[in-house]
Amino acid sequence: MNNAKGKTAVIDYGAGNLHSVMCALRRAGADAFVAESPSELCDCGGIILPGVGAFGYAMRSLRDSGFDIAIKGAAKRGVPLLGICLGMQILFSESEESPGEEGLNILPGKVTLLKAEGLKTPHMGWTDIFDCGGRLLQGVNSGEFMYFVHSFGVHSEGCRAAAAQYGEIFDAAAERGNVFATQFHPEKSGESGAKILRNFMRICEEENA
Repeated sequence: MNNAKGKTAVIDYGAGNLHSVMCALRRAGADAFVAESPSELCDCGGIILPGVGAFGYAMRSLRDSGFDIAIKGAAKRGVPLLGICLGMQILFSESEESPGEEGLNILPGKVTLLKAEGLKTPHMGWTDIFDCGGRLLQGVNSGEFMYFVHSFGVHSEGCRAAAAQYGEIFDAAAERGNVFATQFHPEKSGESGAKILRNFMRICEEENA
């Protein structure tokens, strides 16, 4: 087990692109480690929940490992939490992708199939974001491009931190208290994404000071 005190935990539950995330965090100067068991979240200074694949599979993996309870407990304690891509979607209660499968229910809103008539899905590639705000996107301007790969979009209730459009307008980022999320991949979004990861590291430092 790693000495997790004060470090940023990147959760390994079999549904995340850990290598890219860890490489980007190291470039951002983060003291991060891969958490393979829920107990490693007890003393960490921040949590990143990556995710690729299907909503239902991700939630079953989190429940089978016990990470679901550990993540919700850490969020309630005020530990900064960042969900990325599918990791954003599972912070909500449910998704049209996996009817009947309960999400973490940490943020309010819904996840629906992108209404992108005439466009290829999944939405894959560089898209600009707009209506940016909040702590996570500090210094990020509307019109900056981020890298997206997804077929379902989040429509949060009162916690949108940025929007994007692919057919319909959806949440590109969300923020409420100590919980943050991006539909795009900051680890694949060049300097704009690196800025967001550095912001998250700064938030972790401030919350653990």
